[in-house]
Amino acid sequence: MKSSTKDNAEGKMHQVKGKVKEIVGKVVKNRDLESEGKVENLEGKVQEKIGEIEKVAGK
Repeated sequence: MKSSTKDNAEGKMHQVKGKVKEIVGKVVKNRDLESEGKVENLEGKVQEKIGEIEKVAGK
């Protein structure tokens, strides 16, 4: 699997996990879990963008 494809897939996975943590944190009123979810979601978006950049750059 190409590095760009791997980064893209892992980025999407982190976004989903982060969104789930964020929602669960809101439901159970756990601010730490909610914050952790937001961070993981953002990290996933960054990783996905890195994959897109690598794909365009031809790596």
